[in-house]
Amino acid sequence: MAQFGTEFCDQFAIARYENKAWQAASIEPVTPLALHPAAHVFHYASTCFEGFKAYRWEDGKARIYRLNDHVARMQKSAASLCLPIPNAQMLTAMVTDLVAAELDSIPAPPSSLYLRPTLIGTLQNIGAAAAPSSEATLFVLASPVGDYFAGGATTLKLLVEDQRARSTEQLGSTKTGGNYAAALGPTLDAKEKYGVDQVLFCPQGDVQETGAANFLLISDDEIITKPLDSTFLHGMTRDSVLKLAADNGYRINERNISVDELLELVKTHEAALSGTAACLSPVGTLVFHGDEVPVLDGSAGPNVEKLRKALQDIQYGLAPDTHAWLTEVK
Repeated sequence: MAQFGTEFCDQFAIARYENKAWQAASIEPVTPLALHPAAHVFHYASTCFEGFKAYRWEDGKARIYRLNDHVARMQKSAASLCLPIPNAQMLTAMVTDLVAAELDSIPAPPSSLYLRPTLIGTLQNIGAAAAPSSEATLFVLASPVGDYFAGGATTLKLLVEDQRARSTEQLGSTKTGGNYAAALGPTLDAKEKYGVDQVLFCPQGDVQETGAANFLLISDDEIITKPLDSTFLHGMTRDSVLKLAADNGYRINERNISVDELLELVKTHEAALSGTAACLSPVGTLVFHGDEVPVLDGSAGPNVEKLRKALQDIQYGLAPDTHAWLTEVK
């Protein structure tokens, strides 16, 4: 299968906001979008998106993971960027209709269909730096993706950045492209200089997240992770893992962590990144001020594997969905 996110289904869902109202959505062939060069998104970054997956089970039906929660988060992102807020029922139908239309394109687990709703401001006005876009386009792309862990889970190496933040305080919990662009330069610099996979942003010593994933510390009986606030993304995988861990007897400790404490905790706790693509990715090494600090013995730990399997078993239909996270599409 092609590299993650580079292969697409032949159809996508699209709707436009014009004359102060959302127009009817439709399923259309995937073609380039016609946008005026003055479109708001090009000049003032008025865009947000979501990313989640649909799985095809042995019964031939598809299940979309945490669809309602992703729709709600996209509405919050749109509001924070002053974009027209998608109607929840409309966006839900756009996703389910697209999944139904592309049912045969969904590979069997552990592969899946990655779904990417995207909202962009399309008002033609390069003088609107201090004004929102009153026109918008909403579309949903579908991309068949393979198993992130084909060949087995390998541990990651993270640079601990104790000064710079990934995003601004007011947009940290907004899923907007600018946040990823802001993290790209520091991440590429860190990869070249230290050979790391990602940067763990810890502004003024406050452990937050990497450029594309939440961060967790996990022992045999406890999970420690930063409490939700506006500075970082409220990940659905993070939330899912915490709920499943609580179901399995782990103590959930959502609290702020300093870099100094982090360097001590990795002597007793496994570390992991959580996100839609990789579910839970084990972290084996931290790099801080040029020194490498192993997480336990540097290898993938049993608790990360246990919790990843618990989540994937629900997604693949191998365990009951006791939290009502799945939306069935026939």
